[in-house]
Amino acid sequence: MSERERGALVLIVEDEAPMRRFIRAALTARGHRVLEAARITEALTVITSHHPDLVLLDLGLPDGDGIELTRQVREWSQVPIIVLSARGREDDKVTALDAGADDYLTKPFGIDELLARIRVSLRHAQRGEGGAAPQRLELGELRLELARREVFRGEEELHLTPIEYKLLVLLATNAGKVLTHRQILNEIWGPGHAHQTHYVRVHMLELRKKIEREPARPKLLVTEPGVGYRLRDRG
Repeated sequence: MSERERGALVLIVEDEAPMRRFIRAALTARGHRVLEAARITEALTVITSHHPDLVLLDLGLPDGDGIELTRQVREWSQVPIIVLSARGREDDKVTALDAGADDYLTKPFGIDELLARIRVSLRHAQRGEGGAAPQRLELGELRLELARREVFRGEEELHLTPIEYKLLVLLATNAGKVLTHRQILNEIWGPGHAHQTHYVRVHMLELRKKIEREPARPKLLVTEPGVGYRLRDRG
């Protein structure tokens, strides 16, 4: 575990004081430092002045919607943003993720789940800051040799189509994050295909058959119903 994962500076943007106290207690007990904001205006000030490592964001704030805050922050910062909201509708999740959030947890949530998502988001941010593109990605028994465009499951080489390979690289470089159908379509097929979600479903089904030992019970490539897909990172 990296220094940042053990002692991250986390901003909690939440207007309910009991929820802020609950999250703050859990984070500080695990060595994280905590900043707090109850409004969008406060959050923007804290982000620009303190540069937190990660933001935990409620959507329903007194002076606006957290999705709009996400859009504003994404204009100039790639700080990881995990949305914590009582809104459980798929449309809300998709909108938040498409706006630039890295992950989404629906209230009520377990603190262990939150901590796992935080670790994944911090690791992903560190990979993004690493400078040169990696030559190899490993997720459990799955190994991507990017320079040679080869994929292995254990010692077995997997033979993927060009689209399957591009999908797997996109998912692997964003391991642990939910990618929405729109995000996947934009990256792989281009903006003109943003509504053709059947492309994604068909190719993900074929990719899952190749990388999973039991495709009917996937452990690595999981579907987020109505939202998109996630390639699991370790917690």
